[in-house]
Amino acid sequence: MQFNIPQDHPRAESLRVREMLVEGLRGGLVVEEGLIAHGRGETFDYLLGEKTTLSAIMAIKATAAMLLTSSHPIISVNGNFAALCGKEIIELSRACGALIEVNLFYHSVNRERAIKCYLERLGATDVLGTGKDRTATIPYLNGERKHVDPRGIAIADTVFVPLEDGDRTEALKKMGKKVIAVDLNPLSRTSVHATICIVDNVVRVIPILIQMLLELKSENRESLMNMIGKFDNIMNLNESARLIRRGGSEISATI
Repeated sequence: MQFNIPQDHPRAESLRVREMLVEGLRGGLVVEEGLIAHGRGETFDYLLGEKTTLSAIMAIKATAAMLLTSSHPIISVNGNFAALCGKEIIELSRACGALIEVNLFYHSVNRERAIKCYLERLGATDVLGTGKDRTATIPYLNGERKHVDPRGIAIADTVFVPLEDGDRTEALKKMGKKVIAVDLNPLSRTSVHATICIVDNVVRVIPILIQMLLELKSENRESLMNMIGKFDNIMNLNESARLIRRGGSEISATI
């Protein structure tokens, strides 16, 4: 059953996103723990004013440049990401030539199959990382996420990892891979250890990133590499943290 959200509700968009996750839970894409993780991220988003900041835009631009200059980029998909951005994942894949791979912390065969089938219904082809295809291993990592596709994450030079995943980010970096994360918490291990972290809500990030990719495709490689070189992840995270602190200290009320 889908809840009818009044369009004039001041938090209509946030409620709509929550409903998408609940539908994902009912469809077997999302686990209960994923709802908790989303709620934690919502707290930071609230403090950011639920908008994409200039520092996030700078990170998205650097991300677009990195994806366009990568030889084998991979988009890593979990249940929350699939439920929130299913169509956009496919658009992103086509815009930058990245393959799509399912990788789950709370792994089950039924769940990975549900995510793969859902993405295929939306138009994805050759979704990696499911069933018997998970024959490669990420060193330095325990749990089910260490099992990856030898055609995907195992040989990727750049891995796009939206939503928090700190220990996997560290493990991928140790393998010499570039890791791009989307995480609303600028203090997380994911944010700090990622090559680039976009501190923003993933539902806002992906459409902007797709547009940025289309705009930058005409740039030459040297120009794109300069964009990447000018980006400082830690400095960008510090600016995001400053904005969050400001959001927590400024309270306004309308009576």
